[in-house]
Amino acid sequence: MSTGNGADSAPGRISTPTTDARAGTAPGKRPGKKQNSMFSSLKIRNYRLYAAGQAVSNTGTWMQRIAQDWLVLSLTGSASAVGITIALQFLPMLMFGLYGGVLADRLPKRPLLIATQSAMGLTGVALAVLTLAGHVQVWHVYLAAFLLGLVTVVDNPARQTFVPEMVGKDQLANAVSLNSANFQSARLVGPAIAGVLITAVGSGWAFLLNGLSFAAPVIGLLLMRTNELRPVEPQPRAKGQLREGLRYVAGKPELIWPIVLVGFIGTFGFNFPIWLSAFVSDLFHGDAGTYGFFNTLIAAGSLAGALLAARRGLSRLRLLTAAAALFSALLIVTAFAPGFWLFAALLVPIGLFGLTVNVTANSSVQMATDPEMRGRVMALFMMVFTGGTPVGAPLVGWITDTYGARIGMAAGGVISLAASVAVGVVLARVGNLRLRVNRHGVAFVPSAGSRRRELVAVA
Repeated sequence: MSTGNGADSAPGRISTPTTDARAGTAPGKRPGKKQNSMFSSLKIRNYRLYAAGQAVSNTGTWMQRIAQDWLVLSLTGSASAVGITIALQFLPMLMFGLYGGVLADRLPKRPLLIATQSAMGLTGVALAVLTLAGHVQVWHVYLAAFLLGLVTVVDNPARQTFVPEMVGKDQLANAVSLNSANFQSARLVGPAIAGVLITAVGSGWAFLLNGLSFAAPVIGLLLMRTNELRPVEPQPRAKGQLREGLRYVAGKPELIWPIVLVGFIGTFGFNFPIWLSAFVSDLFHGDAGTYGFFNTLIAAGSLAGALLAARRGLSRLRLLTAAAALFSALLIVTAFAPGFWLFAALLVPIGLFGLTVNVTANSSVQMATDPEMRGRVMALFMMVFTGGTPVGAPLVGWITDTYGARIGMAAGGVISLAASVAVGVVLARVGNLRLRVNRHGVAFVPSAGSRRRELVAVA
């Protein structure tokens, strides 16, 4: 069976879009392939429309996240209630994520996205009406968060798998990276706008603007030239499609191990709201402005990581494991940073390597997946990556409350680092590689008896 990247997978070997280095080719480059520029996928009209719409709705989404947390805190005075809201928004992905992937494979992506984006906009408008009318109660927010999570179950795999239909295989990694840059740019702008709105006129207007912001991606989808898309034939309804997707992933090491890795990183390594709030209140004795400053530094690093990934274009499994290991090690080092400014400075590379893990895993998994299976595979990817939050956050929060912010953050880093090393070793063994250290640096080379060429360039 084709891997979806033009190479067939031999038994026990990893076949990725970047593992077939040829003689005479410089490390990291492929002969006959034009190197992508940082914004090359934006040359495609349909993707430009999509990216513009997402820029508007992502900004609205970040506005609603801040306003929603603040509203719940104002209504209840409880940080636990804020945690419940977040858990309710992610819980549907954990419960029903795989079914969303089945629907994404069965239905045409563009009309499906028009429906899901419209539904997400309506939840924001409904919450705005209740808030502006003065009738909002905390259960209304819980319900809106849960409904938004239900729509996301279908919207997320549909958006992930619609990208290759717009840009094709050659521009996929670049487009995935720009999607992340788009999201991180909105993360820098949206909370600032929300803060001004909440202070000046209240949370309701932030909800309203978020609801209206979904008009932008809907309009972009409607304006697309359908003859320029590369649609995948929808899969007919059949029994066992969910099990078929799981068997497909389990049989391909280039899929299962990156998904396992992002599962550990997402569950134990991406708990910044817990850690940063604990550092601000318990160690640095700061306020909401300090908390916002720390989040801005992570967002700035993430944006830089997304742009570098867009420029790089290609996704390598060795880059994924290296970035995951560096991200995890930085969590441990930052946990014991002795001063405020050193702690703050380390948040930037944490954001950079964390985003590199996300983008590299996303694009490598998509490019190694057959088009007709992509919805189910990406649904599993997102379910593992984001669905672990209701599991990992309470555990990490308990460790942080019991043993302090430094131990809590270090514990997340240790678990993530152990997973990174373990997955790296497994991928090396599956690919018949061994580590070699010489005067040129460090490289993975074929083991004795293997005919495979080097997979990793000299460091």
